[in-house]
Amino acid sequence: MNNLSDQQKGSLLAFVAVIFITPDSLFIRLSNIDTWGLVFYRGLIPFFLVFLVMLIIYKLSFFRILFTSGHHGLIYVVTFSITNITFVVSIQNTNVANTLVMIATAPMLSALLSAIFLKEPPDKKTLVSIVITFLAIIFIFFDSLKLGNFYGDILGLITALGLAVGAVTIRSAKSKNLVPAAVVGKLFVALFALFFVRSFELSEKDIFIVPLMCTLCVAIPFVLVTIAPRFIPAAEVNLFFLLETIIGPIWVWMIIKEQPSIETIQGGIIIILTIAIHSFLKLKNS
Repeated sequence: MNNLSDQQKGSLLAFVAVIFITPDSLFIRLSNIDTWGLVFYRGLIPFFLVFLVMLIIYKLSFFRILFTSGHHGLIYVVTFSITNITFVVSIQNTNVANTLVMIATAPMLSALLSAIFLKEPPDKKTLVSIVITFLAIIFIFFDSLKLGNFYGDILGLITALGLAVGAVTIRSAKSKNLVPAAVVGKLFVALFALFFVRSFELSEKDIFIVPLMCTLCVAIPFVLVTIAPRFIPAAEVNLFFLLETIIGPIWVWMIIKEQPSIETIQGGIIIILTIAIHSFLKLKNS
């Protein structure tokens, strides 16, 4: 890693993280545990795994790093906790493709927030992309109103906003290590879910699916995604989530035959093409 440039480090971390995340939606669909029980384990298991690794690496410095992260750490704890909860609840209340299409808007939301808080104003191409993206979201929302999936779609959009806020927060605190804050965020997720859990029992295939999901699709990616924006812009990190938008529904369709609506496919294609073309033009110009 020492021989890589910041661009290469950030891109590699974001790419590996999203590859690990792609089967996450499928695991959520395959699990039989109730929603809040799943949220609880997705907070508790990654918390213990990453906390132990952090203690081995940083020892007691872990707590010093946590407390010196200041308001950036606090903001990241809150946004990280919210996105972890809204993602699972969204998947449980709409099509997987709808949730992932909503999350695909995170780069454009990051660009808007960067303009407001980091004084990095978007260029004309970015502004056009933002307008097209949000028109596509409205199109998908209109379809979801007819199907009764509006609640899940709204939570998917909140997840995207949380990812954008988190990425911009990390970008604005490049000199700080916010992984400890993310660890605390996972603990908060588990504690919040405690108020709503009906059963903690893991039965049959859940005994294998839930721990595997929490390790491969949650614990490992969240560390990588937390580190990546220290090397590349927040919007660029979130662009890698387009891979999840494409691959995630394919996993679900292949295994459990869940098909998104025509409107979701059409809106999703518009969003993905818009962001892909925008990214290509930005890279070409740079």
